[in-house]
Amino acid sequence: MTVSLGWGTYRVEEIGPAADAVIAAGCTWIDTAPNYLGGHAHGELAPVLRQHLEVQVSTKVGYLTKATATAGLQAGVLTYEEADAAHSLNPDYLRWQIARNRAELGRNRLNLMFLHNPEHATGDPVRLRALLVDAFAVLEQAARDGEICGYGVATWHGFQGSFTVDDLYAVALQVAGGHPHHLHAIQLPVNLVQISPIVEALNGRGPLIEAAVRELAVFASAPLAGGELPGMITPELAALIRPGLTRAQASLAVVAATPGINRVLLSTRQTAHWEQAQAVLAAEPLDEVTLRKIVDVLT
Repeated sequence: MTVSLGWGTYRVEEIGPAADAVIAAGCTWIDTAPNYLGGHAHGELAPVLRQHLEVQVSTKVGYLTKATATAGLQAGVLTYEEADAAHSLNPDYLRWQIARNRAELGRNRLNLMFLHNPEHATGDPVRLRALLVDAFAVLEQAARDGEICGYGVATWHGFQGSFTVDDLYAVALQVAGGHPHHLHAIQLPVNLVQISPIVEALNGRGPLIEAAVRELAVFASAPLAGGELPGMITPELAALIRPGLTRAQASLAVVAATPGINRVLLSTRQTAHWEQAQAVLAAEPLDEVTLRKIVDVLT
């Protein structure tokens, strides 16, 4: 399986210049969200995306900033409860936000639209499934209307009990009603701190394997655990992973070698960091024996 590198914009400041830098270094996929950078991420990316139509982009729908909540209330697509919660899966809001995302990013058709942390909406599994059915219906229609190429679910904790990949797939099939569905991807954190997806994948189960079986792309977010991992990895662990790598590269090498991963999302403003990550993904991946040794050490 070929693993690609994508640029994640979460917690990245000065997104415009940073986007120019990583695109110049070879970036072909940018992942963002309308609530990133206090609601300014889309606006800063738009001028860059207009100059680089070859770059694909994924964004999200679900979370709102205060400004978005106010606009949504004025447009009549949000309740006050949803505005206070700063999160909504309301179909009217989703349709409205998808249109805003396209306008803000300057793209008539977005490559991928992630439903953002749907588990945040409710702890009731029955209620959550009903919300997912309604939300997927909106996303399916947006795909059929040519507004997005496909959709997915970007989650932080969702696969820890709220739903499985098979659950999401079943909802997509239900909503598609016998037609080809447009559920194309999942996104979740995979790193040496949030190591459960790696352990499960090595044992032939979990969301990464389920996604591979269903032919869904897997976007691995937070591969450096928000930038904390390089400071946590010992020289001994880095050497066990692969001698000669920096601690950040060693962290990325583990994620890139994990079964089921298709794209690793790296958040950085530094061209050098991007190029170092590219070198890791271009190299021969770690073998399963090495991965299991690393997991044994950490677990």
